[in-house]
Amino acid sequence: MHEPPKQQGAAPDFTEASDPFALFSTWMAEAEASEPADPEAMAVATVDADGLPNVRMILLKGADARGFVFYTNCESAKGNELAANPKAALLFYWKSLGRQIRMRGPIEPATPAEADAYFATRHRESRIGACASRQSRPLASRAVLEAEVERLTKSFGDGPVTRPAYWRGYRLIPLEIEFWQNGPFRLHDRIVFRRADAHTPWTKTRLFP
Repeated sequence: MHEPPKQQGAAPDFTEASDPFALFSTWMAEAEASEPADPEAMAVATVDADGLPNVRMILLKGADARGFVFYTNCESAKGNELAANPKAALLFYWKSLGRQIRMRGPIEPATPAEADAYFATRHRESRIGACASRQSRPLASRAVLEAEVERLTKSFGDGPVTRPAYWRGYRLIPLEIEFWQNGPFRLHDRIVFRRADAHTPWTKTRLFP
């Protein structure tokens, strides 16, 4: 007879939580201590003009009661899709903890000051790479990209590498946040918080697995 898989991080009982932002912060802190690489990695889903979904992995760069922030080239596929339909869904999955968080809601732009502040924290080579990449558009060869990086590196010299105007931040304002934790024999625990808008209280519902 097979033993049920061990449930990780079961105490305290997360299903008793009343504040999804506080619970997110707790789970993220535990993921940072447990996940071997990139605990802030998340899937971001958008839709194109035909309603066909697109999803990709990027990194969360800010989280508070206002929402969840990420940065990208606004001329990329995701940037164009968010411009046409400013709504998205996010998914975090931490295998080491047997947990996932799903959320969705409208998107608003982060402020230029927020984008400048985060861009300044990036490694210099990453800032140059952001300037060199025409994200999501056809690239003839890697050599073309590397040549543009080399050109910009020489052009910037020892001077500052400022944020290009097309590199921007986006904030997802969650209207729904679901917390899922692995349970034995697939009897998982799930709760979902929902609200009509950012100014109304959350309601919480426990879901069947």
